[in-house]
Amino acid sequence: MYAVIRTGGKQYRVEPGDVLVVEKLGGEPGADVAFSDVLMLGDGAAVTVGAPTVDGAAVNATLIETRKGEKVRIFKKTRRQGYRRTRGHRQTETVLRVTSISGAGKTAAWDGVVDLTPKALLDAKARNLKAVVASLEAAAPVAKPAKAPAKAKAPAKAKAEAAEAPAPEAAAPEAKAAPAKKAAPKKAAAKKTDAE
Repeated sequence: MYAVIRTGGKQYRVEPGDVLVVEKLGGEPGADVAFSDVLMLGDGAAVTVGAPTVDGAAVNATLIETRKGEKVRIFKKTRRQGYRRTRGHRQTETVLRVTSISGAGKTAAWDGVVDLTPKALLDAKARNLKAVVASLEAAAPVAKPAKAPAKAKAPAKAKAEAAEAPAPEAAAPEAKAAPAKKAAPKKAAAKKTDAE
């Protein structure tokens, strides 16, 4: 089953499970988004065309991330006048995973699990950039299941004790700091001769 939806002034043909990149929509990663602006539904040879939309039809999706798109370069030039200007633009876009389509008495759902890993993190892992991966994971931690309150209190006490007593290992790197480099000697001035 597929549907044609309208969002952001554009039309998209979607099926359950599709990853869709659309104009920026509000919401946090993991939020559910519903599109009621369905222009057409199709299921094999059976096609339902709306006038302008199909009544009672809806497409549901999960928001994966909101990011900046590819850079577009704008270059202006007037020949023989020395006029050149370069500008850039990155449009914000939202990435969605279509989870279900319903309408015309039928429903089609995607039975997979939505992965909320952003594209920047996937690209950094593919390029084996460990420092970038660590900074991205620290900036946007993945939601973890809640722990029992008793277990959460014990690490907090240990962290407080560690903060009060500085570790001897932390002081050691300060002592091993590299000595400051000396400035290079100045070059001697050229000697003047009597002939000059």
